[in-house]
Amino acid sequence: MALKQGETIRVLVVDDHAVVRRGLFAFLEGEPDIEVVGDAASGDEALETLELLDTEGRRPHVVLMDLQMEPVDGIESTRRIRKRYDDLEVVALTSFGEVERVHAALEAGASGYLLKDADVDEVAVAVRAAHRGELQLDAAVARRLTASLRAASDDGAGRLTSRELDVLRLLGEGYANKAIAAELGITERTTRTHVSSILAKLGLSSRTQAALWATREGSV
Repeated sequence: MALKQGETIRVLVVDDHAVVRRGLFAFLEGEPDIEVVGDAASGDEALETLELLDTEGRRPHVVLMDLQMEPVDGIESTRRIRKRYDDLEVVALTSFGEVERVHAALEAGASGYLLKDADVDEVAVAVRAAHRGELQLDAAVARRLTASLRAASDDGAGRLTSRELDVLRLLGEGYANKAIAAELGITERTTRTHVSSILAKLGLSSRTQAALWATREGSV
């Protein structure tokens, strides 16, 4: 969702700890371009809040999502939110940095992943990046994730067409599909088709993994 002039990035905070919600609320409210429009203690409550905000014309642009929640965790909650609101970005915020959880969050549709010990400035940066359609990962998380992607097949990379390599390079530079389409003079639908083909050939499961793979390879 593109911002109109003077509009702020609307954020929904989802965390089952009230003190965390209040802390994020207090900090983000101090950012001139960010407005916290609501908070929720669970995935179900988040969906209810999103529906209400949507009817009020205050639909968030970004959700800050705690992954460690009961009974429905943040990964499944992210999946449900992205299925219902595919233009809404989710930044996962958690105490855990295991590669498996990172993969699961990104595959569920998260566009950023931060650990809870991140500086508050990093949270604001991640919110802005997610709204621009860019990837923002905690540095330690990114290192673990890129290392785990070394299993991607070199043979698969060799099967990429020149246009797919162009798309992959732009993915690695953080371009969203719309920006890739504009840069290459193709439609957004064609861009999505190229991204799907890239994922299949490299044996990856998300455009985020493809971006990280491209970044690691460097020559793309």
